[in-house]
Amino acid sequence: MNDLFDLNGNESGAKPLAERMRANNLNEFIGQKHIVAEGSLLRRAISLDRLGSCIFWGPPGTGKTTLANIIAQTTHGEFIKLNAVQSGVSDVKKAVEDARNNLKLYGKRTYLMLDECHRFNKTQSDSLLPAIEQGTIIFIGSTTENPFASMTPAIVSRCRVFEFKRLSFEDIRGAIVKSLTDKRKGLGKYAAVVDDDALDHIARVAGGDLRTAYNALELAVLTTPPQADGSIKVTLSDAEQSIQKKAMSYSEDAYYDYLSAFCKSLRGSDANAALYYAMRLVEGGCDPMIIARRLSIHAAEDVGMADPNALNIAASAMYIFEKTGYPEGLEPLCEAIVYVCEAPKSNTVEVAMNAAKRDAREVRDDEGVPPYLKDNTFGDKQTKAQSYKYKYPHDYAGGYVEQQYLPDKLKDRIYYTPSDYGYEQTVKEIRKKKGKLK
Repeated sequence: MNDLFDLNGNESGAKPLAERMRANNLNEFIGQKHIVAEGSLLRRAISLDRLGSCIFWGPPGTGKTTLANIIAQTTHGEFIKLNAVQSGVSDVKKAVEDARNNLKLYGKRTYLMLDECHRFNKTQSDSLLPAIEQGTIIFIGSTTENPFASMTPAIVSRCRVFEFKRLSFEDIRGAIVKSLTDKRKGLGKYAAVVDDDALDHIARVAGGDLRTAYNALELAVLTTPPQADGSIKVTLSDAEQSIQKKAMSYSEDAYYDYLSAFCKSLRGSDANAALYYAMRLVEGGCDPMIIARRLSIHAAEDVGMADPNALNIAASAMYIFEKTGYPEGLEPLCEAIVYVCEAPKSNTVEVAMNAAKRDAREVRDDEGVPPYLKDNTFGDKQTKAQSYKYKYPHDYAGGYVEQQYLPDKLKDRIYYTPSDYGYEQTVKEIRKKKGKLK
């Protein structure tokens, strides 16, 4: 609804396209089908107004704030919105007090939407915790950081965490095409014609961030000079300038072929080929961070424990490139590519991971954790008595003592077997000294 004094809609018209195109209901919501599809837990909870405290975690521009706004519009409760960067303990206390009054006087629940919730410090979190526990406030946090690592555990443990994924190319392209024809909220009044390759470029380079795509499209349309007939035609060149990224000089099929060749060259220990394909991708318009991310994965997948330092070097190169950018960041990235290629190769970690994952899914573990490994902090007398059977490794020579850690059903399972390459030879020697020959 427009402001009473904004009769011409000037204020709403001044909002960025990304803000104007926000979905108003779940049927308009774009992406995240894994959490908002028909019949999903979150969708049912929203429609029944039974949503409990939750945290929306994911990359920028994936719909976290939009979904929170939809909840605000569909719920029958009150809705308070705060930003963790701008709000202090006093703001939280006021929100809690208002929520308590709403519940006591009107029987209404209060939803507290907190943007950038990972920026909440312990004092702020502690001031909110009792209200969440007592149900005075339904907390909805929004964050781009992993809440399990960046937030107070007491808050996270009382919330259901929903992970948002980057939007697909199809989702983003469909959204920006729709905005071109929407005369009320979008760019429809400009009657702009955007070339298909320009739309493809914006949707692809946005990297799953719909806000970035909307911003680039709006900039391209608003800054492209009208033609003689007054129409606006946005070309690939305009799109490249608006999103500050050149279009790839090869087809989509060739892009995936080059990326595949790069990955297989890493695995095959051919530094020359890996460097060539990496630079071919970069020179053709590929985001170097894609190469850096793939390199980090292969450092774990193909080098693994044969040289654990490979993962450190790959991760460092990715961090340096993220902080310094192109072109300076290419040098440490290339150094990491050479290191991963020349390192000894072993996929024992991947094999171990897949085997453990399979057992975790398929083996029914009725007895669970061995009694002496259980947390005895809040256990009964029997659990506490069993806990004394635990052998504390540092009480034994070399900081090791033979002890069963796996559940009884899996006690003889062997997931990780070191190879004869690189550092894994050292791992074998360490195991022999401990008497662990398997």
